[in-house]
Amino acid sequence: MAKRSTKSSSASSDASSVTIHDQQLHRGAGGELHQFAEDGHEVLTTAQGGPVSDDQNMLRVGAHGPALIDDFHFREKIFHFDHERIPERVVHARGYGAHGFFETYESLSDITRADVFQRAGEKTPVFVRFSTVAGSKGSFDLARDVRGFAVKMYTKEGNWDLVGNNIPVFFIQDAIRFPDMVHAVKPEPDRGFPQAQSAHDNFWDFITLTPESMHMIMWIMSDRAIPRSFRFMEGFGVHTFRFVNAEDRSTFVKFHWKPKLGLQSVAWNEAVKINGADPDYHRRDLWQSIQAGDFPEWELAVQLFDQDFADSFDFDVLDPTKIIPEEILPVRPIGRLVLDRMPDNFFAETEQVAFMTQNVPPGIDFSNDPLLQGRNFSYLDTQLKRLGGPNFTHLPINAPKCPFHHFQQDGHMAMRNPVGRVNYQPNSFGVGPRESPSAGYRHFPAEEQGTKVRLRPESFADHYSQARQFYISQTGAEQRHIAMALTFELSKVETSAIRERMISHLLNIDETLATTVAQKLGFQSMPKPADAAMPTRQDLEASPALSIVERGPKRFEGRKLGILVTDGVDAKLLKAVGAAITKAKASFEIVAPKVGGVTADDGSWIEAHHMIDGGPSVLFDAVVLMTSQQSVEDLVKEATARDFVADAFQHCKFIGYDQSALPLLDKAGISAALDEGTIPLSSAKDINAFVEEIGKLRVWGREPSVKLGKASSPIQ
Repeated sequence: MAKRSTKSSSASSDASSVTIHDQQLHRGAGGELHQFAEDGHEVLTTAQGGPVSDDQNMLRVGAHGPALIDDFHFREKIFHFDHERIPERVVHARGYGAHGFFETYESLSDITRADVFQRAGEKTPVFVRFSTVAGSKGSFDLARDVRGFAVKMYTKEGNWDLVGNNIPVFFIQDAIRFPDMVHAVKPEPDRGFPQAQSAHDNFWDFITLTPESMHMIMWIMSDRAIPRSFRFMEGFGVHTFRFVNAEDRSTFVKFHWKPKLGLQSVAWNEAVKINGADPDYHRRDLWQSIQAGDFPEWELAVQLFDQDFADSFDFDVLDPTKIIPEEILPVRPIGRLVLDRMPDNFFAETEQVAFMTQNVPPGIDFSNDPLLQGRNFSYLDTQLKRLGGPNFTHLPINAPKCPFHHFQQDGHMAMRNPVGRVNYQPNSFGVGPRESPSAGYRHFPAEEQGTKVRLRPESFADHYSQARQFYISQTGAEQRHIAMALTFELSKVETSAIRERMISHLLNIDETLATTVAQKLGFQSMPKPADAAMPTRQDLEASPALSIVERGPKRFEGRKLGILVTDGVDAKLLKAVGAAITKAKASFEIVAPKVGGVTADDGSWIEAHHMIDGGPSVLFDAVVLMTSQQSVEDLVKEATARDFVADAFQHCKFIGYDQSALPLLDKAGISAALDEGTIPLSSAKDINAFVEEIGKLRVWGREPSVKLGKASSPIQ
């Protein structure tokens, strides 16, 4: 029964209120009722106006059970999120792809009935799309971001989409939080910036209110988020999946893509300059390597385990914010991925390719990972909106390469329909395909029980221990980079309370890291550590597999050398450098004062790939300076030439030089700081030693002296 309110509404001085189920609803000026939650905020509702009791967890069977299709709130929330953008992807908008093949090493028939793993040496066509997450289609390649690593295998039993990232964990544990996470990292809606960046209040506000993100934050603030190339980064399936064999026996599996050329990233200062010099840096690198016949290659490796291992592991294997360290459960290589052909048309293939986690062949099944369950539910909506209708599988890039038969018909842009009279089954005409209990997909018959609840398992509650393990697994240089990244990102946050909350979380990960960042941000005193559902474990050992530097390639193969030359360059020495680099299966490009080229000391003409202004040293993995006494004086007057050298030194790259280039080193301010990474070249022996040395890729011992990541002393 309605009663007159004794309190005025902000919308109307004579507004009334209504009491329903012991809760007071205030009536606004337009007659609408406003319901308020326990903390005084308006109650969150569905688009239909239904109040929401839990916006943090999907509805599932028990704490570890599968998600339920009658979770109408999650369905509506993810449905609306999937349809927010047209025509580009909401996330992973900036992508680049290539065709290739997957070759199976050995039969895995004992653990999976998936046809792709039945015969050693069999090659399966694939299409792979790499991407950033936060930026739009027009953003730059080297944003600090997660990289998508999505693989579509056109198997003989239908398409298998392994839709992963270059980081094995994620920000959230439950898919119902995904729209909020992406909203927070995207450009702030009132101002439309920053683009492709997480360094702003909204993102860090969400993160600091979401402790489960802390493991992912360590990864995203590390050099993993600024890879040197698609070719030099790992890929992960992120979730726990199942292999199921012909006897319906299940084996849990986690998927890893290991790059043949090893891991490599860039420095943050270097990334900023690369984005200015070549915002298509990753795209160009993949295009050039495939066009040159240097086909990128990865091994597919798996971690296989049973329920007993899952039960004995320190963390829940269904938690997508956790990993199983390779030192505990080694990876097993089972095949290789080779990319050997670029698309004929970028839009038709790379832009229109549709990946969906639920696309799996018989023999591959899902776990109850709540993030994976939500992704399986979401992706179909995404493709429907982005590609305009239900017939996106008719596009050649999405169509299976095996025979397929069904009764689906009509719809927007239908390119094929059932032929003849019968378009249904069962029918008595003996026409059309039928289901096959033996050959068809069979879900693993897992036994599930529990109450229908919105609940997060207690085993998901440790948010800091693996974040700490990741941090202590990094080398000193990599730890400095994490501190630098956190300092930069938080320096762009305008709200001091958000910065303080983040420091309180860092105190639960590593006190030195927290105090270093705090001092850089100008904190006068340290906050208390954030409340933790579970205390941070101090006994987890470092995992060298988590370090890029520890897992570095130790060779220059697949990398690129920049050679700065002038008129009068020593032709014989230049030729020897080029031959040594080619022998090392790497490439080189010539940078000159003029784009045309230079005349060598023997009168020969040397074609240049870049003029100095357009070929800065950030585009290369190491550099060589080859000048001449008559030309070097003009070169030192060029600011871009000085920057070429100074940046290479600052970014800890190896620098080879002939004697005539010493004035340029001096002008760049580093002649007094020459170290083991600055190597004089005067003979073939010197060149061979130089090429061997640059396989280390960086001179990390130089870094503190150039202040790329010099840590301050902690606050006392």
